[in-house]
Amino acid sequence: MLKIIDKYILKRYLVTFSVMLLMFIPIGIVIDVSEKVNRMIENKVPFKEIALYYLDFTIYFANLLFPIFLFLSVIWFTSKLANNTEIIAILSSGISFSRFMRPYIIGATIVSIFALIMSIFLVPSASAGFKSFRYKYLIGNGQNEVRDNSDVFRQISKDEYIFVSNFNEISKTAFNFSMEKFEGDQLKYKLIASRIKWNEKEKNYSLFNYTKRKVGAMGDIIESAEKKDTVFNFDLEDLTPVVYIAETLPLNELHKFIDKEKARGSSNINTYLVVLYKKYSIPVSAFILTIIAVAVSAMKRRGGMGANLAIGIVLAFAFVFLDKVFGVLAEKSTAPPLLAVWTPNIVFGILALYLLRNAKR
Repeated sequence: MLKIIDKYILKRYLVTFSVMLLMFIPIGIVIDVSEKVNRMIENKVPFKEIALYYLDFTIYFANLLFPIFLFLSVIWFTSKLANNTEIIAILSSGISFSRFMRPYIIGATIVSIFALIMSIFLVPSASAGFKSFRYKYLIGNGQNEVRDNSDVFRQISKDEYIFVSNFNEISKTAFNFSMEKFEGDQLKYKLIASRIKWNEKEKNYSLFNYTKRKVGAMGDIIESAEKKDTVFNFDLEDLTPVVYIAETLPLNELHKFIDKEKARGSSNINTYLVVLYKKYSIPVSAFILTIIAVAVSAMKRRGGMGANLAIGIVLAFAFVFLDKVFGVLAEKSTAPPLLAVWTPNIVFGILALYLLRNAKR
């Protein structure tokens, strides 16, 4: 049963966090518009698409930056409680510091559940709209940069491998195509073509300057043609996925996609795993950052609220810095993605326990 003091702190927790989001998201939109408006005018982007883009922008960045907003909002209102000597009055009444933390933990639980639901149901579709708009209208050569389309090597089954050196999204054509089939460690055949083109209407492929070499015990059999139409058990969408595809998939589809890419030996598997693990690590960070924020700001300081906010901003950006560094490390190196994604939470979790212990004293 929540007491009056619990309801008071919980209300301040949720209201301050909500106000912080409502204040900073419009600022982010204004900054983004000022940076992108010239490109939008040049590309004659329809107003409807711009409106949908900024709706996706709001959801995408609210999810991305919510740990910082939560951290700063907790420091803000807890510092006000400390400066008004309300915390001293609460603790002097016989309430322990651990008991004082209860409404904060309840608030962190509510925010974490909300963040998890967003990341599973709302953020994937928002990410798809946000990223596709940027690649279509705002970034470099648009669709030419949206795919992992250079030097792509894939395992498409237990014993089949394919390679292309480049893929053109507009013509649905890949260049320098090769396909190898093995039986154990023995090569059974190798197929090469200068180009492979997906035919949308016929649902098949056209191979140009095609050569197929079947390896036999008594000699190889070579088959060649200037053009050959055929069917494969893969499509070019699988061969050259959108670079941000993992961010656009609901949780159940993301698990299936990762399993499929693992079987294929995808070179981007760590990127996909980082997206998956962050869906769970970001909500947990709400608890850790809440504890740190309370421990830092519950004490009345000579510098007042400004000193607490300065400490909070430094810690918040240190958390974001670690999160970005270890995220890139997981994507670009052999570092285990699970450990890399959770390292900021582990480091700041230890810091939270240390600061909470000192705050209790």
